[in-house]
Amino acid sequence: MGDLLTSWRASLPPAAPSELATKTGNRLLARWAEPHRHYHTTGHLGVVLSVIDEHAGQAADADAVRLAAWYHDAVYDPKRVDNEEASAVLAEAELPALGVDPARVAEVARLVRLTASHDPAPGDRNGELLTDADLCVLASPPEIYQAYTAAVRREYAHVPDPLFAAGRAAVLDNLLSLPFLFHIPVLRDRWEDVARANLTRELRGLRDTAAI
Repeated sequence: MGDLLTSWRASLPPAAPSELATKTGNRLLARWAEPHRHYHTTGHLGVVLSVIDEHAGQAADADAVRLAAWYHDAVYDPKRVDNEEASAVLAEAELPALGVDPARVAEVARLVRLTASHDPAPGDRNGELLTDADLCVLASPPEIYQAYTAAVRREYAHVPDPLFAAGRAAVLDNLLSLPFLFHIPVLRDRWEDVARANLTRELRGLRDTAAI
């Protein structure tokens, strides 16, 4: 957690009130560590931030992207349908007190809302980096991808299997319908084909299960 908190502080303006920055960062980490989370955890946050850091030069405002990563699943309740909106509103409420410029606050909130669709407009460099980082798990090796899908299923344990399969299939269909899952050329070259193969394989399994 210490490394993540250091990363959080580094994303804020140098003049951010130190005590408030630490308290806000710890509150965010507590959100990411809620017991009902199995995939959308501090582990996921750390992976997203590492991709952003590695490819920060691709963004127009890398710190806005980093802050959006912190907030993009800050509100995560599998029983509600407005997690991205609620997370964006949380960012809008908290960041001004930390000295974040209003234009950057607005950009962070926009980026958080974008994670509902993962479909940035052409030339949206910040959106491309955030959504690519958020979806990088889709290009994992098979055993890691299977662990990811199992973790997501645990988050939706309250949903009966047929309903979960239908809902998950709809999510995968939407992703596969996108022109590209990944937008930064180096990441698309590395991840696109593997991710689409993983999604297609999972979708086939969901449909096979529904047919039984």
